[in-house]
Formats: sequence, C-alpha cells, structure tokens
Amino acid sequence: MASFSTTATADDPRISLGDDGILPPIRGGGDDGRRDAPDLNTRLRRARLGLLVAVIPILMLFVSFTSAYVVRQGLPSLDPRTDQLVSDWIPVRLPVLLLVNTCVLLLSSVGVELARRQIKAEAAVVPVSVRINPLIPTADDAKIPWLAMAIVLGLLFLVGQWMAWRQLAAGGFYVATTPSSSFVYLLTGTHAVHLMGGVLALFVAGIAALLGRSVATRSIVVDVTAWYWHFMAALWVYILCLLEFVR
Repeated sequence: MASFSTTATADDPRISLGDDGILPPIRGGGDDGRRDAPDLNTRLRRARLGLLVAVIPILMLFVSFTSAYVVRQGLPSLDPRTDQLVSDWIPVRLPVLLLVNTCVLLLSSVGVELARRQIKAEAAVVPVSVRINPLIPTADDAKIPWLAMAIVLGLLFLVGQWMAWRQLAAGGFYVATTPSSSFVYLLTGTHAVHLMGGVLALFVAGIAALLGRSVATRSIVVDVTAWYWHFMAALWVYILCLLEFVR
C-alpha cells in the first residue's frame, strides 16, 4: 500500500529569533538570564518565606522564656534555716545603659530600612541587562552609607550590652546570684547571640556590594536582613519592657 507524506520547511528558520539568530533574553529573568530562572519578585518571596520559617523558632523560644519568667516569679523556695517557703525573687535594677542601647538599636533599624529602600529603588530603575548581569557596575555600587551606618550601630549595641553586663556584675548581680538575675542574663544574652547573626548578614550584604554583585542579589540580601533586623529590634523592646515592668 502506498503512503503519502508531506514535508514542510520554513522559509526562514530565524523567524522567532533575534536579528543575529540568537534567542532574545527573557525580560525580568534571574541573575543569569536563563529561561527557567525565577524573576526578582519570585526570588524575593521565597527568601522572605525562608526568613519566616527561621524566625518562628526564635519567637517560640522567647515565648517559652517569657512563660518561665512569669511562672518563676510566683514560685517560692524552701529556706533550709527555717523550713519555710519564702520568696527568693529579688528584682534586678536594670542599668540605664540599656535604654541607650535601645536607642542605638532602633536607630540602626532605621538605617537598615533606608538601605533596603535604597537598593529596592535601584533595582527598580536600572535596566534589565544591568540587573541580571553582575559584571556591569552601577553608580551606587561603592556607596552604601545606610548599610555601613547600620553595621556600626549594630556592633555598638553589642558592645553596649557587654558594658551593661559589666555594670550588673559590679552591682553584685551575676548569672547565678538570684533567679531574677539569671533570667536577665538569659534573655539579654540570647537576644545578643541572635543579633550577631543579623550583624553577619549585614556584613554579607556590604561585601556583596563591594564585590559588585548583581543588583537583584544585593536587593534580596538587604531586604531579608532588614526584616530580620526589624524583628530583632522589636524583640529587644519587648524584652526590655518584660524585665522592667513585669516584676
């Protein structure tokens, strides 16, 4: 049985290509311009989701600390000399330096937010070819005043916390002196450890800018770091109010 088939050929196989026979770039693509790379908004949403997943355990940790702090205040202890239950909770007079540290941290949070808005505006106005190509420099690559200010203030806050602990020790309140002093060191020390992670993230954002990374990459790093820093600033205000007013 005879079979018939037709063969169709395109007159110009480059009809869907560019002028040079090359596929045109995907507008709004990832850092390397691949067709399967997610755009900036998609990457940013994924990064923020990852930040949320990382922040929830920290929040639950301090919720448990708060519950233990409140419950321990009302628990009496047995006095071995009188065999009676007495309250051993002695409120700790917080150093005034903690208020100064709070202002420093809030000011650094403002600096991080300004850095986030600055890089976001830069990523929105630069051409796509510049946004996705880390080798093309931009005018603001070497100028990161807000980010630098936030890093300095973050380090200053940590130094201030260390000085506040020194003042507590000079006043006779060490980690194991009383249950209340133990909670003061526990809450402030745990917050300082988590804040160190934010400082390291700020350093990463600054190094990415100095190394000329793509605007999209720097925008994501600064954005996620800024939201984490705001969370740590709000958490510190909560801790300070807890130690000062819940006695």
